[in-house]
Amino acid sequence: MTITDMIQLAGGVALFLYGMTIMGAGLEKVAGGKMQSILQKLTSSTIRGILLGTFITGIIQSSAGTIVIVIGLVNSGIMALPQAVGVIMGANIGTTVTGQLIRLADISGDSLLLTIIQPKTFSPVVAFVGMILYVFYKAPKKRNLGQIMMGFGILFTGMFQMESAVAGLRESELFVNLFTKLQNPVLGLLAGLAVTVAIQSSSASVGILQALSSTGVVTWGNAFPIILGTHIGTTFTPMVAAVGASKGAKRSAVIHLYFNLISSVVFLAGIYLIKCTIGVPFWNEILNKGSIANIHTLSSVVATICFIPFTKVLIWLAEHTVRDKPGEEQDLSMPVLDERLLTSPAVAIQQAQNAVEKMAARAARNYRAAMPLLAGYKDDAAAVVNQREDLIDRMEVTLTNYLIKISDRELGEMESHRVNSLLAFVTEVERIGDYAINVTERAAEMRDKELNFSDQAQRELQMLGDAIGEIIDLTVQAMHNGETVTAAQVEPLEETVDTICETLRTRHIQRLKEGKCQLESGIIFLDVLTNLERISDHCSNIAARLLGMESDSELDPHALKKAMHNGDTKGYDDALNQYRKKYLQVLAEG
Repeated sequence: MTITDMIQLAGGVALFLYGMTIMGAGLEKVAGGKMQSILQKLTSSTIRGILLGTFITGIIQSSAGTIVIVIGLVNSGIMALPQAVGVIMGANIGTTVTGQLIRLADISGDSLLLTIIQPKTFSPVVAFVGMILYVFYKAPKKRNLGQIMMGFGILFTGMFQMESAVAGLRESELFVNLFTKLQNPVLGLLAGLAVTVAIQSSSASVGILQALSSTGVVTWGNAFPIILGTHIGTTFTPMVAAVGASKGAKRSAVIHLYFNLISSVVFLAGIYLIKCTIGVPFWNEILNKGSIANIHTLSSVVATICFIPFTKVLIWLAEHTVRDKPGEEQDLSMPVLDERLLTSPAVAIQQAQNAVEKMAARAARNYRAAMPLLAGYKDDAAAVVNQREDLIDRMEVTLTNYLIKISDRELGEMESHRVNSLLAFVTEVERIGDYAINVTERAAEMRDKELNFSDQAQRELQMLGDAIGEIIDLTVQAMHNGETVTAAQVEPLEETVDTICETLRTRHIQRLKEGKCQLESGIIFLDVLTNLERISDHCSNIAARLLGMESDSELDPHALKKAMHNGDTKGYDDALNQYRKKYLQVLAEG
């Protein structure tokens, strides 16, 4: 094999990969960007998940791409882990479509019809027509179709160039000996794994093997372990994509790894056991592109069928590989809001009330998880915060839509008032979640810029964080129990928080002027103060509305808070003095 052949081979691989990439991208655009919603809706059973995973992967021509989508859905809480298993298994079947397309290159014959349908004849024409559609038309549908056609033509152009480059290898004794050694199951497996990891596509790896089949040295014995190795190698990209994601997302990637690893090892052990006992008559049979494509497809189909009864085992393995920490919340599912209950508005309102309380508890938990990140940022903890925030955002949309549907029913005055209050609570809680995310982002900025707060600033944030934690807990408790006594404690604490924030701003600005604090970290400190103060404000709004609901007050929440500040509410001044003593006295001593 000359230098020219090696350059031609490298160019062929590049064209092949590029053609497969742009064809898959075009097919994905034609799908209308709805793949994620389809995956989420049509995975109610393992069988349906397998069929859907096969279909989606056949469209985008990448099992790794499908698994990465699944990881994203599990990470955001849209898809549960049991739903993901079937899609993951089906993705292995869908990725074999490319190999079946490439086998068309083996079509041969002298008749006009066979000549026309040979890829060497029609693929350049397809690529040319695709170029015209893509370059000269502005309509998205025509451009997407053109992209698919160009990708298809470029893929086969790369395939033919690879074939041409490796044609001389059939005469190379070194190459023949190398492929003979790949009949060693471990070496063959590692070769397939390494190539797939390098180019991040099992379809492309099998395509390269199909190109090498034109040399006449690819036998069943050395192709089988290489193909099984490509199954394992394709798990690399999803494993990388799961880094820093939630535990559910990591478990999805681990399920993909275990499924491919176990099935490949079992198949390899089984076929070599048969070979060593009764023998495999076609072991040294020379393979063509179609035979290689069939092995790739059948190994995936058989593995999937064999694993259908053991999906729970895969989940168990993943859960024991990526373990929960003691006390860590893993319930990140959407609450069920049954629209059949809309015929009984009182029951539907209570169902919505329960969901709002759960939403508030999750926002509180996010705040508790975000604050420690300022002292030491951890990717795993931040990933859970972001995942929970995604869920809170979706709960806001779902709850708002559900409450609007309730409001369209015939409601009594009290029921209408409750629905309006719940709509307000949803908005307030969602904003609390947003500010917790802002704190997380500031913590990430500190990590990225290698910034730190001074010891005094850390102590001040700890004290303020405790006060905000208390006000959130009081608010969530008041929402859950409907206790006016608890709700009445929120406003005096909120007024205390305002005083704390004002004091800390003044102190920190003075430290900046004196050069005792870095400018960048000082700006972040002031931004964190603003976010925490706003969390306190939203808790105050919720508590005031709760008090108004219980007292049938005609005052709106802001007017009610003003009345409390004016001393018109019994016990307010006592509670205010208590909180000032608890926090401001500590602040003065610090």
